Amino acid sequence: MAELPKTPLLDELEKGPWPSFVTEIKEAAKHKASSRDLLGLLERSYRERLGHWKHGGIVGVLGYGGGVIGRYTDLPQDFPAISHFHTMRINQPPGWFYTSKALRQICDIWEEHGSGLTNMHGSTGDIILLGTTTPELEPTFQALCAVGFDLGGSGSDMRTPSSCVGPARCEWACYDTLGLAHDLTITFQDELHRPMFPYKFKFKCSGCPNDCVAAVARADMSIIGTWRDDIKVDHAKVKEYADKGLDIERTVIRNCPGKCMEWDGATLAIDNSACRKCMHCINVMPKALRPGDDRGATILIGSKAPIVEGALLSSVLIPFWKPEPPYEDLKDLVRTIWDLWAEEGKNRERVGEFIQRVGLGNFLSAIGLDPEAEMVAHPRENPYIFYAVGDKE
Repeated sequence: MAELPKTPLLDELEKGPWPSFVTEIKEAAKHKASSRDLLGLLERSYRERLGHWKHGGIVGVLGYGGGVIGRYTDLPQDFPAISHFHTMRINQPPGWFYTSKALRQICDIWEEHGSGLTNMHGSTGDIILLGTTTPELEPTFQALCAVGFDLGGSGSDMRTPSSCVGPARCEWACYDTLGLAHDLTITFQDELHRPMFPYKFKFKCSGCPNDCVAAVARADMSIIGTWRDDIKVDHAKVKEYADKGLDIERTVIRNCPGKCMEWDGATLAIDNSACRKCMHCINVMPKALRPGDDRGATILIGSKAPIVEGALLSSVLIPFWKPEPPYEDLKDLVRTIWDLWAEEGKNRERVGEFIQRVGLGNFLSAIGLDPEAEMVAHPRENPYIFYAVGDKE
Protein backbone atom coordinates (compact mmCIF):
# COMPACT_ATOMS: atom_id res chain seq x y z
CA MET A 1 0.00 0.00 0.00
CA ALA A 2 1.34 3.41 -0.97
CA GLU A 3 2.01 5.90 1.80
CA LEU A 4 -0.58 8.62 2.27
CA PRO A 5 0.54 12.17 1.37
CA LYS A 6 1.32 14.62 4.16
CA THR A 7 -1.71 16.86 4.69
CA PRO A 8 -1.14 19.26 7.62
CA LEU A 9 -3.86 21.68 6.47
CA LEU A 10 -6.46 18.98 5.87
CA ASP A 11 -5.57 17.42 9.23
CA GLU A 12 -6.94 20.56 10.90
CA LEU A 13 -10.39 19.66 9.58
CA GLU A 14 -10.33 16.41 11.56
CA LYS A 15 -10.04 18.23 14.88
CA GLY A 16 -13.06 18.98 17.00
CA PRO A 17 -16.26 17.06 17.77
CA TRP A 18 -17.71 16.74 14.28
CA PRO A 19 -17.22 13.99 11.66
CA SER A 20 -14.87 15.03 8.87
CA PHE A 21 -14.88 14.28 5.14
CA VAL A 22 -11.08 14.23 5.37
CA THR A 23 -11.20 11.14 7.59
CA GLU A 24 -13.41 9.38 5.04
CA ILE A 25 -11.10 10.24 2.13
CA LYS A 26 -8.11 8.97 4.12
CA GLU A 27 -9.93 5.71 4.76
CA ALA A 28 -10.63 5.27 1.05
CA ALA A 29 -7.06 6.29 0.22
CA LYS A 30 -5.74 3.19 1.99
CA HIS A 31 -6.76 1.11 -1.02
CA LYS A 32 -7.61 3.61 -3.80
CA ALA A 33 -4.97 5.55 -5.73
CA SER A 34 -7.56 8.10 -6.83
CA SER A 35 -8.40 8.96 -3.22
CA ARG A 36 -4.68 9.29 -2.37
CA ASP A 37 -4.20 11.72 -5.23
CA LEU A 38 -7.37 13.55 -4.20
CA LEU A 39 -5.86 14.16 -0.76
CA GLY A 40 -2.70 15.51 -2.33
CA LEU A 41 -4.55 17.79 -4.73
CA LEU A 42 -6.86 19.15 -2.04
CA GLU A 43 -3.94 19.86 0.30
CA ARG A 44 -2.19 21.69 -2.53
CA SER A 45 -5.32 23.74 -3.26
CA TYR A 46 -5.55 24.74 0.40
CA ARG A 47 -1.87 25.66 0.45
CA GLU A 48 -1.94 27.65 -2.80
CA ARG A 49 -5.50 28.95 -2.30
CA LEU A 50 -6.28 27.91 -5.88
CA GLY A 51 -8.73 25.45 -7.30
CA HIS A 52 -7.17 22.85 -9.56
CA TRP A 53 -10.29 21.42 -11.23
CA LYS A 54 -11.28 22.44 -14.73
CA HIS A 55 -14.63 22.01 -16.47
CA GLY A 56 -14.71 18.80 -18.44
CA GLY A 57 -17.46 19.60 -20.92
CA ILE A 58 -20.12 17.03 -21.67
CA VAL A 59 -19.35 13.47 -20.59
CA GLY A 60 -22.01 10.80 -20.61
CA VAL A 61 -23.08 7.23 -21.23
CA LEU A 62 -24.61 5.74 -24.35
CA GLY A 63 -28.00 7.34 -25.08
CA TYR A 64 -27.91 9.80 -22.18
CA GLY A 65 -26.79 13.42 -22.25
CA GLY A 66 -27.27 13.96 -18.50
CA GLY A 67 -26.29 12.23 -15.30
CA VAL A 68 -22.50 12.52 -15.51
CA ILE A 69 -20.53 15.62 -14.53
CA GLY A 70 -17.15 15.85 -16.21
CA ARG A 71 -14.24 16.57 -13.88
CA TYR A 72 -10.55 16.91 -14.80
CA THR A 73 -7.61 18.29 -12.86
CA ASP A 74 -5.27 20.83 -14.43
CA LEU A 75 -2.34 18.99 -12.78
CA PRO A 76 -2.57 15.52 -14.37
CA GLN A 77 1.20 15.12 -14.37
CA ASP A 78 1.33 15.49 -10.58
CA PHE A 79 -1.88 13.60 -9.77
CA PRO A 80 -2.36 11.03 -12.57
CA ALA A 81 -4.95 8.92 -10.71
CA ILE A 82 -7.41 11.82 -10.82
CA SER A 83 -6.63 13.17 -14.28
CA HIS A 84 -10.26 12.09 -14.82
CA PHE A 85 -12.48 12.28 -11.75
CA HIS A 86 -16.05 12.30 -13.08
CA THR A 87 -19.08 12.52 -10.81
CA MET A 88 -22.16 10.37 -11.45
CA ARG A 89 -25.61 11.39 -10.24
CA ILE A 90 -27.85 8.42 -9.45
CA ASN A 91 -31.63 8.70 -9.27
CA GLN A 92 -32.59 8.39 -5.61
CA PRO A 93 -35.84 6.73 -4.48
CA PRO A 94 -38.56 9.16 -3.31
CA GLY A 95 -38.09 10.01 0.34
CA TRP A 96 -34.61 8.43 0.31
CA PHE A 97 -35.82 5.03 1.45
CA TYR A 98 -33.33 2.19 0.88
CA THR A 99 -32.86 -1.39 1.89
CA SER A 100 -29.45 -2.29 3.31
CA LYS A 101 -29.03 -4.64 0.33
CA ALA A 102 -29.51 -1.78 -2.16
CA LEU A 103 -26.96 0.38 -0.36
CA ARG A 104 -24.42 -2.44 -0.33
CA GLN A 105 -24.96 -2.99 -4.06
CA ILE A 106 -24.28 0.68 -4.81
CA CYS A 107 -21.14 0.67 -2.64
CA ASP A 108 -19.84 -2.55 -4.17
CA ILE A 109 -20.31 -1.20 -7.71
CA TRP A 110 -18.53 2.03 -6.83
CA GLU A 111 -15.66 0.24 -5.10
CA GLU A 112 -15.14 -1.73 -8.30
CA HIS A 113 -15.48 1.08 -10.84
CA GLY A 114 -14.78 4.35 -8.98
CA SER A 115 -13.05 5.99 -6.03
CA GLY A 116 -15.38 4.50 -3.44
CA LEU A 117 -16.33 8.01 -2.27
CA THR A 118 -20.02 8.93 -2.15
CA ASN A 119 -22.18 11.87 -1.12
CA MET A 120 -25.54 10.80 0.28
CA HIS A 121 -27.09 13.07 -1.03
CA GLY A 122 -26.36 16.05 -3.26
CA SER A 123 -28.35 19.28 -3.12
CA THR A 124 -30.57 18.06 -5.97
CA GLY A 125 -31.28 14.90 -3.98
CA ASP A 126 -29.36 12.37 -6.03
CA ILE A 127 -26.94 9.76 -4.79
CA ILE A 128 -23.57 11.27 -5.72
CA LEU A 129 -20.75 8.92 -6.75
CA LEU A 130 -17.55 10.96 -6.66
CA GLY A 131 -14.71 10.18 -8.98
CA THR A 132 -14.22 7.75 -11.84
CA THR A 133 -12.50 7.66 -15.23
CA THR A 134 -14.09 7.98 -18.65
CA PRO A 135 -13.64 4.26 -19.56
CA GLU A 136 -15.44 3.23 -16.35
CA LEU A 137 -18.59 5.30 -16.96
CA GLU A 138 -20.41 2.80 -19.17
CA PRO A 139 -19.55 -0.29 -17.04
CA THR A 140 -20.72 1.57 -13.92
CA PHE A 141 -23.97 2.56 -15.60
CA GLN A 142 -24.66 -0.99 -16.78
CA ALA A 143 -23.94 -2.41 -13.32
CA LEU A 144 -26.27 0.11 -11.68
CA CYS A 145 -29.05 -0.65 -14.16
CA ALA A 146 -28.69 -4.35 -13.40
CA VAL A 147 -29.62 -3.73 -9.76
CA GLY A 148 -32.44 -1.29 -10.53
CA PHE A 149 -30.80 2.16 -10.40
CA ASP A 150 -30.75 4.81 -13.12
CA LEU A 151 -28.79 8.01 -13.69
CA GLY A 152 -30.25 11.27 -12.48
CA GLY A 153 -30.24 14.64 -14.19
CA SER A 154 -27.39 17.04 -14.89
CA GLY A 155 -26.85 19.88 -17.31
CA SER A 156 -29.71 21.79 -18.95
CA ASP A 157 -32.38 19.20 -18.26
CA MET A 158 -34.99 18.30 -15.69
CA ARG A 159 -33.14 17.41 -12.52
CA THR A 160 -34.11 14.39 -10.48
CA PRO A 161 -37.34 15.16 -8.59
CA SER A 162 -36.95 14.87 -4.83
CA SER A 163 -39.42 14.67 -1.99
CA CYS A 164 -39.65 14.56 1.78
CA VAL A 165 -40.64 11.33 3.51
CA GLY A 166 -44.27 12.45 3.25
CA PRO A 167 -47.05 10.17 4.49
CA ALA A 168 -44.60 7.27 4.91
CA ARG A 169 -43.22 8.76 8.13
CA CYS A 170 -44.77 12.19 8.76
CA GLU A 171 -48.17 12.91 10.27
CA TRP A 172 -48.20 16.46 8.83
CA ALA A 173 -48.04 15.39 5.17
CA CYS A 174 -50.93 16.95 3.25
CA TYR A 175 -50.44 14.86 0.09
CA ASP A 176 -48.49 11.87 -1.19
CA THR A 177 -45.11 13.43 -1.93
CA LEU A 178 -43.56 10.04 -2.70
CA GLY A 179 -46.17 9.15 -5.29
CA LEU A 180 -45.93 12.51 -7.05
CA ALA A 181 -42.11 12.54 -7.16
CA HIS A 182 -42.07 8.99 -8.54
CA ASP A 183 -44.72 9.79 -11.16
CA LEU A 184 -42.86 12.91 -12.36
CA THR A 185 -39.62 10.92 -12.59
CA ILE A 186 -41.19 8.15 -14.67
CA THR A 187 -43.23 10.49 -16.89
CA PHE A 188 -40.44 12.87 -17.84
CA GLN A 189 -37.65 10.40 -18.66
CA ASP A 190 -36.62 12.15 -21.88
CA GLU A 191 -36.42 15.52 -20.15
CA LEU A 192 -34.42 13.95 -17.30
CA HIS A 193 -31.79 12.20 -19.39
CA ARG A 194 -31.49 14.34 -22.52
CA PRO A 195 -30.75 18.06 -21.94
CA MET A 196 -33.11 20.18 -24.02
CA PHE A 197 -33.86 23.26 -21.92
CA PRO A 198 -32.27 26.72 -21.66
CA TYR A 199 -31.01 25.63 -18.24
CA LYS A 200 -31.83 23.27 -15.37
CA PHE A 201 -35.36 22.68 -14.03
CA LYS A 202 -35.99 21.24 -10.55
CA PHE A 203 -39.08 19.72 -8.95
CA LYS A 204 -39.20 19.39 -5.18
CA CYS A 205 -42.16 17.98 -3.27
CA SER A 206 -42.71 18.95 0.38
CA GLY A 207 -45.63 17.44 2.24
CA CYS A 208 -46.37 20.44 4.45
CA PRO A 209 -45.32 24.09 4.92
CA ASN A 210 -42.35 23.01 7.06
CA ASP A 211 -40.80 22.35 3.61
CA CYS A 212 -38.21 19.79 4.71
CA VAL A 213 -36.63 19.64 1.22
CA ALA A 214 -36.28 23.46 1.07
CA ALA A 215 -38.31 23.56 -2.13
CA VAL A 216 -39.28 27.22 -1.77
CA ALA A 217 -35.62 28.26 -1.98
CA ARG A 218 -34.20 25.75 -4.49
CA ALA A 219 -36.83 24.41 -6.90
CA ASP A 220 -38.02 25.85 -10.19
CA MET A 221 -41.36 24.24 -9.33
CA SER A 222 -42.14 23.73 -5.64
CA ILE A 223 -45.14 21.59 -4.65
CA ILE A 224 -45.74 22.28 -0.96
CA GLY A 225 -48.53 20.66 1.02
CA THR A 226 -51.16 22.82 2.68
CA TRP A 227 -54.80 22.83 3.76
CA ARG A 228 -57.70 25.23 3.19
CA ASP A 229 -60.07 24.54 6.07
CA ASP A 230 -59.61 25.25 9.78
CA ILE A 231 -56.71 24.13 11.95
CA LYS A 232 -57.92 21.29 14.17
CA VAL A 233 -57.71 22.22 17.85
CA ASP A 234 -57.81 19.99 20.93
CA HIS A 235 -58.54 22.58 23.61
CA ALA A 236 -57.85 20.19 26.47
CA LYS A 237 -54.35 19.55 25.10
CA VAL A 238 -53.76 23.29 24.67
CA LYS A 239 -54.62 23.77 28.34
CA GLU A 240 -52.30 20.88 29.21
CA TYR A 241 -49.39 22.59 27.43
CA ALA A 242 -50.11 25.77 29.39
CA ASP A 243 -50.36 23.90 32.69
CA LYS A 244 -46.96 22.30 32.04
CA GLY A 245 -45.31 25.69 31.67
CA LEU A 246 -45.55 26.65 28.00
CA ASP A 247 -45.95 30.43 27.66
CA ILE A 248 -48.48 30.31 24.83
CA GLU A 249 -48.82 34.09 24.58
CA ARG A 250 -45.09 34.64 24.19
CA THR A 251 -44.09 31.48 22.31
CA VAL A 252 -47.07 31.02 19.98
CA ILE A 253 -49.31 34.08 19.75
CA ARG A 254 -46.58 36.72 19.36
CA ASN A 255 -44.78 34.65 16.74
CA CYS A 256 -47.83 34.17 14.51
CA PRO A 257 -47.15 36.01 11.21
CA GLY A 258 -50.87 36.31 10.46
CA LYS A 259 -51.71 37.61 13.94
CA CYS A 260 -54.68 35.30 13.77
CA MET A 261 -54.59 33.77 17.28
CA GLU A 262 -55.74 34.86 20.74
CA TRP A 263 -55.20 33.21 24.12
CA ASP A 264 -57.11 34.27 27.21
CA GLY A 265 -55.45 31.82 29.55
CA ALA A 266 -58.09 29.16 29.03
CA THR A 267 -59.15 29.12 25.37
CA LEU A 268 -57.20 29.38 22.12
CA ALA A 269 -59.13 31.24 19.40
CA ILE A 270 -57.97 31.13 15.76
CA ASP A 271 -59.16 33.34 12.90
CA ASN A 272 -58.40 30.83 10.16
CA SER A 273 -59.13 33.35 7.40
CA ALA A 274 -55.91 35.15 8.36
CA CYS A 275 -53.79 32.01 8.90
CA ARG A 276 -50.58 31.98 6.81
CA LYS A 277 -50.15 28.18 7.15
CA CYS A 278 -46.65 28.68 8.57
CA MET A 279 -46.89 25.61 10.87
CA HIS A 280 -45.31 27.44 13.83
CA CYS A 281 -48.18 26.87 16.24
CA ILE A 282 -48.52 23.23 15.16
CA ASN A 283 -44.78 22.64 15.59
CA VAL A 284 -44.85 24.12 19.10
CA MET A 285 -48.00 22.27 20.21
CA PRO A 286 -48.18 19.15 18.02
CA LYS A 287 -50.44 17.26 20.42
CA ALA A 288 -52.99 20.09 20.46
CA LEU A 289 -53.05 21.40 16.87
CA ARG A 290 -53.15 19.69 13.49
CA PRO A 291 -53.59 20.70 9.84
CA GLY A 292 -57.17 20.71 8.60
CA ASP A 293 -58.82 17.86 6.71
CA ASP A 294 -59.19 19.59 3.31
CA ARG A 295 -55.59 19.00 2.27
CA GLY A 296 -53.73 19.60 -0.96
CA ALA A 297 -50.74 21.59 -2.18
CA THR A 298 -49.65 25.03 -3.26
CA ILE A 299 -47.69 25.12 -6.53
CA LEU A 300 -44.94 27.74 -6.61
CA ILE A 301 -42.49 28.63 -9.33
CA GLY A 302 -39.15 30.27 -9.88
CA SER A 303 -36.71 29.78 -7.00
CA LYS A 304 -32.98 29.27 -7.47
CA ALA A 305 -29.58 29.76 -5.86
CA PRO A 306 -27.47 32.86 -6.64
CA ILE A 307 -25.54 32.09 -9.83
CA VAL A 308 -26.38 34.53 -12.64
CA GLU A 309 -29.03 36.95 -11.35
CA GLY A 310 -28.94 36.29 -7.60
CA ALA A 311 -31.11 34.15 -5.34
CA LEU A 312 -34.87 33.93 -5.85
CA LEU A 313 -37.60 32.43 -3.67
CA SER A 314 -40.57 30.75 -5.28
CA SER A 315 -43.70 32.73 -6.14
CA VAL A 316 -47.20 31.30 -5.87
CA LEU A 317 -48.49 29.95 -9.18
CA ILE A 318 -51.55 27.96 -8.04
CA PRO A 319 -52.70 28.65 -4.45
CA PHE A 320 -54.42 25.30 -3.93
CA TRP A 321 -54.27 22.09 -5.94
CA LYS A 322 -55.60 18.63 -5.15
CA PRO A 323 -52.82 16.14 -6.07
CA GLU A 324 -54.58 13.09 -7.45
CA PRO A 325 -52.96 10.43 -9.68
CA PRO A 326 -52.18 10.46 -12.54
CA TYR A 327 -51.60 14.23 -11.97
CA GLU A 328 -52.33 15.07 -15.63
CA ASP A 329 -53.44 18.62 -14.83
CA LEU A 330 -50.06 19.41 -13.29
CA LYS A 331 -48.12 17.67 -16.04
CA ASP A 332 -50.04 19.53 -18.74
CA LEU A 333 -49.20 22.82 -17.00
CA VAL A 334 -45.54 21.84 -16.76
CA ARG A 335 -45.38 21.00 -20.48
CA THR A 336 -46.93 24.39 -21.32
CA ILE A 337 -44.36 26.20 -19.17
CA TRP A 338 -41.51 24.21 -20.72
CA ASP A 339 -42.70 24.98 -24.26
CA LEU A 340 -42.79 28.71 -23.54
CA TRP A 341 -39.48 28.78 -21.65
CA ALA A 342 -37.68 26.64 -24.28
CA GLU A 343 -38.92 28.94 -27.06
CA GLU A 344 -38.35 32.31 -25.37
CA GLY A 345 -35.78 31.69 -22.63
CA LYS A 346 -32.16 32.74 -22.93
CA ASN A 347 -29.22 30.39 -22.51
CA ARG A 348 -28.62 29.61 -18.81
CA GLU A 349 -31.77 31.51 -17.81
CA ARG A 350 -33.77 29.76 -15.10
CA VAL A 351 -37.57 29.93 -15.19
CA GLY A 352 -37.63 32.46 -12.31
CA GLU A 353 -35.26 34.75 -14.18
CA PHE A 354 -37.34 34.35 -17.33
CA ILE A 355 -40.46 35.44 -15.40
CA GLN A 356 -38.60 38.44 -14.01
CA ARG A 357 -37.55 39.45 -17.51
CA VAL A 358 -40.89 39.10 -19.29
CA GLY A 359 -43.13 40.01 -16.34
CA LEU A 360 -45.48 37.76 -14.40
CA GLY A 361 -48.54 39.10 -16.20
CA ASN A 362 -47.14 38.21 -19.62
CA PHE A 363 -46.00 34.83 -18.34
CA LEU A 364 -49.44 33.96 -16.93
CA SER A 365 -51.12 35.08 -20.14
CA ALA A 366 -48.79 32.94 -22.25
CA ILE A 367 -49.41 29.78 -20.21
CA GLY A 368 -53.16 30.39 -19.93
CA LEU A 369 -53.47 30.93 -16.16
CA ASP A 370 -55.52 33.65 -14.52
CA PRO A 371 -53.83 35.84 -11.88
CA GLU A 372 -54.63 34.96 -8.28
CA ALA A 373 -54.68 37.28 -5.29
CA GLU A 374 -52.29 34.95 -3.46
CA MET A 375 -49.55 35.74 -5.99
CA VAL A 376 -48.85 39.03 -4.16
CA ALA A 377 -48.97 39.94 -0.48
CA HIS A 378 -49.52 43.64 -1.22
CA PRO A 379 -49.76 45.61 -4.47
CA ARG A 380 -46.36 46.71 -5.79
CA GLU A 381 -44.52 44.58 -3.20
CA ASN A 382 -43.23 42.30 -5.96
CA PRO A 383 -41.06 44.25 -8.41
CA TYR A 384 -42.21 42.25 -11.43
CA ILE A 385 -45.97 42.65 -10.83
CA PHE A 386 -47.39 45.51 -12.89
CA TYR A 387 -50.91 46.80 -13.49
CA ALA A 388 -51.97 48.29 -16.78
CA VAL A 389 -53.64 51.70 -16.77
CA GLY A 390 -57.40 51.19 -16.83
CA ASP A 391 -57.42 47.86 -14.94
CA LYS A 392 -60.52 47.75 -12.77
CA GLU A 393 -59.90 44.49 -10.96
